[in-house]
Amino acid sequence: MSTVKDLIVYQKGFKNAMNIFHVTKKYPTDEKFGLTSQIRRSSRSVCSNLAEAYRKRRYPTHFIAKISDADMENCETQTWLDFSLAC
Repeated sequence: MSTVKDLIVYQKGFKNAMNIFHVTKKYPTDEKFGLTSQIRRSSRSVCSNLAEAYRKRRYPTHFIAKISDADMENCETQTWLDFSLAC
């Protein structure tokens, strides 16, 4: 039986979130509750939304909504990465 963890998109999202976690360990402590927290949460939300979508795949409307949420979290993560680079 396959699980969400077998999906390449989930694996890439998880790897990305873990990379972000390790890189942000080196961020300044004054960003701990700002930039660091935001970027970690949004990157993790990609996978959690994919997992929810996978479980709701029998219900097209719910599935599409969760995939859309995952895409939005991915865009948010990219925005935080842009801020990180600029800072």
